Amino acid sequence: MEIKNLSKYFRLARNLVLKAVDGISLEIYPGETLGLVGESGCGKSTVGKVVVRLYRPTAGEVLLEGVNVHNCGKRESRSLFKKMQMIFQDPYASLNPRMTVGEIIGEPLEIHGLARGKEIRERVEDLLDTVGLDRSFTGRFPHELSGGQRQRVGIARALTVEPKFIVCDEPVSALDVSIQAQVLNLLKDLQQRFGLTLLFISHNLSVVRYVSRRVAVMYLGRLVELAPCRELYASPAHPYTRALISAIPLVDPGAEAQRRRIVLGGDVPSPINPPPGCPFSPRCRESAGICTEEAPALRNMGDGRYVACHRA
Repeated sequence: MEIKNLSKYFRLARNLVLKAVDGISLEIYPGETLGLVGESGCGKSTVGKVVVRLYRPTAGEVLLEGVNVHNCGKRESRSLFKKMQMIFQDPYASLNPRMTVGEIIGEPLEIHGLARGKEIRERVEDLLDTVGLDRSFTGRFPHELSGGQRQRVGIARALTVEPKFIVCDEPVSALDVSIQAQVLNLLKDLQQRFGLTLLFISHNLSVVRYVSRRVAVMYLGRLVELAPCRELYASPAHPYTRALISAIPLVDPGAEAQRRRIVLGGDVPSPINPPPGCPFSPRCRESAGICTEEAPALRNMGDGRYVACHRA
């Protein structure tokens, strides 16, 4: 998966434009999990929805195996839909309440002509086994399931057409902590079993650290840092990344008490009227003159690390 100079703007009024995503470039390699993090409203979910064609981009390209997903013919589109799927954030809203679990999971099989009649039921039961649910759930409705069970149904639905690439849009944020661990372990097991490539979107840095090979950090619609997971958490290069990681709670009370928290001042600027220069400069303690005048490019710092900061 290649994302090249991707932008997504929403026109709110005649002269009012919200820049949700502003010039992002990423590559996601086969079989890896790329974590995409940042605070609420930074554009993470918008990136995921553009990638799977729920939104059309304002500018830029999204390429899956070299094919532009937003500029292809009807036959190629149908093939791409099978290769890309999405697991949504809210398991209470992403399942049709009027359909049974069997109908929800079986619907993609009918749409893509992958099974008929009895074959659909057999395939649905196999998928329920795969995600750790009893086959008796086939006839139940979403309101009869717990949050964790609903999210497993959402995962089963995403796996129905045997995709290669899945966008996980905060798939555990609406679940209890104990259920989060179960769903995360399930995703890791399924990735190894089926060779899946994942874009894992979350604001929970502890969760991203557990599942990701590389991590990309967004702020106000832009990419500010990209690095291998271990290196990013051990030595973050961007001031915003350092502030995010300092906010992760530690299990050891002694270490937590001695740790120096980085508390950012001010509020996140509006994506309708972003500041000139670096978008993080109004809240950055290291901001200098050039930071307020010129937006930093994402520079290659070596060893797979990229940083958009004049002072890095």
